[in-house]
Amino acid sequence: MSFLANCLSQVIGVRRQRALYRWIEHQDPRYRTSMRRLQRYRDRHKGQRCFIIGNGPSLKQTNLSLLKKEYTFGLNRIYMNFERMGFETTYHVVVNELVVEQCADEIARLRMPKFVGWHCRNLIRFTDDMQFLWTRSGLRSWFFTDLTEGCWEGSTVTMVAIQLAYYMGFSEVILIGVDHSYRFEGNPHAAVVSQGDDPNHFDPNYFGKGFRWHLPDLEGSELSYRVAKHVFETSGRRIIDATVGGKLQVFPKVDYNSLFLNNLRQEAA
Repeated sequence: MSFLANCLSQVIGVRRQRALYRWIEHQDPRYRTSMRRLQRYRDRHKGQRCFIIGNGPSLKQTNLSLLKKEYTFGLNRIYMNFERMGFETTYHVVVNELVVEQCADEIARLRMPKFVGWHCRNLIRFTDDMQFLWTRSGLRSWFFTDLTEGCWEGSTVTMVAIQLAYYMGFSEVILIGVDHSYRFEGNPHAAVVSQGDDPNHFDPNYFGKGFRWHLPDLEGSELSYRVAKHVFETSGRRIIDATVGGKLQVFPKVDYNSLFLNNLRQEAA
């Protein structure tokens, strides 16, 4: 803490000092514009279903072409898979500063609405289709149903997408590509540099050699997922997991292909 900040905290107290800093940040035109833009998405998809597409290796065993007419959330570097998928996701979400810092130009060029962590605001160009989210980390936060008040990172960008889906009114959220299984050495959240091909995502170049990334926190992710499950179920909604071979055991499992039986029958008729 700087000398000036230390003096200020002694005069007005730490809590008031944090509130003051937060108020100052919220006067930033990018923040005020983001909050106005966010309000356009409240209940936009009320009663509909959506798919949150993780980036696990299981995507290579998933027929993603079935999602062309569905509402989808893409995360982090999912755009590396767009050509294989045959479509672009409806929305894009990224809150990790290392991903934003190294991929800012690629993310800014994406053509769908983008949701980016506020702490990354100086790392990426603020485009007309971008909204910054006032994200909170750590275990002392909670699921936000109003994203103009904040958004809990919950140790995984998937949790941010889940809160966005709730805010937009989706009644059913389906997870795919959320393998919840990583090969790594080190402590959760530690920043490391990849030494070779990436075994944890759908493409070996996803976090390929030389890419800086944060090690996953599977326990923290599971905790946030359980909170999300509770909030959805108490609101009469549901989250289900259709990841092929996924290791996550929090949400009810469903067979991915069974979600499209009606569509397949109509195409066959």
